[in-house]
Amino acid sequence: MKKTLFLLVLSLFSLSARAEFDPLSVYSLEPPENCIEADLNGPLSLSDLVQIGICTNPALNRDYMSVRSTEAGLGQARSQYLPTITAEGEAGIQNTKIEGQSHKQDEPYSANLAISWLLFDFGGRSARVNTTKAYLESESWTYNANLQQTVLSIHQAYLNLLGNKELLKSTEVSEKSFKKAFDEAKRKYDLGMVSLSDKLQAQTSYEQASLAVISARNAVKQSQGDLAALLNLSPDVELQLQDQFSEKDLTDLAITDNVSELMLLALEQRPEIKAAEGGVRGAKENVWAAKTEMMPSVAAVGNVSFNDGWKNDTLYHRGSGIGLKASMPLFTGFSNTYKVAEAKYQYEQARYSVEDIQINVRNQVWKAYQDYLTAKEAYQKSLQILKSAEENERVAFKSYKVGKKDMLNLLTANAGLASAMQGKVQAFYNVLISKAVLYRAVGQF
Repeated sequence: MKKTLFLLVLSLFSLSARAEFDPLSVYSLEPPENCIEADLNGPLSLSDLVQIGICTNPALNRDYMSVRSTEAGLGQARSQYLPTITAEGEAGIQNTKIEGQSHKQDEPYSANLAISWLLFDFGGRSARVNTTKAYLESESWTYNANLQQTVLSIHQAYLNLLGNKELLKSTEVSEKSFKKAFDEAKRKYDLGMVSLSDKLQAQTSYEQASLAVISARNAVKQSQGDLAALLNLSPDVELQLQDQFSEKDLTDLAITDNVSELMLLALEQRPEIKAAEGGVRGAKENVWAAKTEMMPSVAAVGNVSFNDGWKNDTLYHRGSGIGLKASMPLFTGFSNTYKVAEAKYQYEQARYSVEDIQINVRNQVWKAYQDYLTAKEAYQKSLQILKSAEENERVAFKSYKVGKKDMLNLLTANAGLASAMQGKVQAFYNVLISKAVLYRAVGQF
């Protein structure tokens, strides 16, 4: 019998230590599923990068554990609706020596089982459960907000890497253009058609273009390291990206393009606002929970006890009892009074926090929307500039080749073309990044 009881108690302890043991059904947030291994040998799409980043991000894992901790707190709050049972046992050896009498040794043992069940506390338990539920909701929305921010960071790093790769291609094209001008100047100088100054000017511009290529390669390496860091990978990992973007990606927003409607949408969807609103509800419930500590409570109590000694001549004692127990704090040194006041001030603080976040969200949406519109307009202008610069470079090269224009005119045209190509690439990816930032400001992935 003793062995069976020991195994039962041991099994209960082992079950309570396992995270999946959830008799009060409080664990609801699931960790990210279908986490994929970072197969760097194949091309990675943006969705692959996001999936890897979410699964390996230590900050997100920390936030997830914070939610699980609050869920466990909800279990503690709900457990107050259940009775508590306490078992006590005692055994020992007691030696007694009274003058004039022989030495006496007793070996008493006792067992006691007590039960207590809170029946009524003016809604204190309910308030504590509702408080924890509200804070749990707030924690969950905070986790969601950090999840969205992680997705945006990966999206931005991904676009930055693609953009820097395109800029590298642009600088390599410019280098070829300056190389063509230098070759032509060298040819004409060797034929005695131009002065040494033309050749040197062209050579200097060509070498500067080569230097720009080196800088562009460094930018690619740096942005690749930034993306790898977000994926919790080593910065020296070579990432093969699958998706490339084109002008068709610069379509209108999938959501409304009215900024007032976007701000209203953000107020409804932003997880930061929902998290703050959950904090308000939790703080409000906490006020009542603090008040109930000043009120009486009623509990049902009962106990069973047994006392005996090992020796046969020792009488055993057995008893039991059942009843109601009422308690009420009469004076706590004004502790409860200040506790209620503290809860009220925390509730007001939470309400003002919601208002502050709402103001910030509206401003973020306004700014992101204006940046998006500006980026789109700048991209359209960059296309016109590039077209003009390409024509100018073509005419300048022909004019220099036939001797109608000097080298300075050709180099100026080449520099304008290089700037226009880089400007077009930067403007294109600025649109994509500003669009992603706008979606995040509204509260969407």
